[in-house]
Amino acid sequence: MNPEDRLSAPLVLEYPFTRTTGPVIGAFMTGLREKVLLGIKRKDGSVLLPPTEYDPETSEDLTEMVEIGQSGEVTTWTWVQEPRDQSPWNSPHALAMILLDGADTPFIHAVLVDNADLMRTGMRVSIKWKEETEGHIQDIEGFIPEGNGND
Repeated sequence: MNPEDRLSAPLVLEYPFTRTTGPVIGAFMTGLREKVLLGIKRKDGSVLLPPTEYDPETSEDLTEMVEIGQSGEVTTWTWVQEPRDQSPWNSPHALAMILLDGADTPFIHAVLVDNADLMRTGMRVSIKWKEETEGHIQDIEGFIPEGNGND
């Protein structure tokens, strides 16, 4: 068969759709842009951070967003001496579970200290925001110890 005699048709495979963040995650991301941290209240009064659209235990819809404090307590942590290539932090740091004031679930993020000797469970830390925010979790540069780190 001669190549000029073959029939052909272009095939374009695409999925043209737009995904939105929805009312809960959208509000959380907007809060980050405004340097405000938002959680969501469950029917029992406890507050989830980050917020979810449904209660993870009861599957009930959740809609009541509440502002969370920008300071909290380290509940547990680990030291990262050599960050991986895909890490948003390029120097040694702690990864910690932080129970922020007003939240009932801990939030994982970096604590920006020079060495593991400056970390301890129970220490108080506060958010360090990037100067320019855009509505992304990386608007939080990390957390820093309050006072002298021995609070």
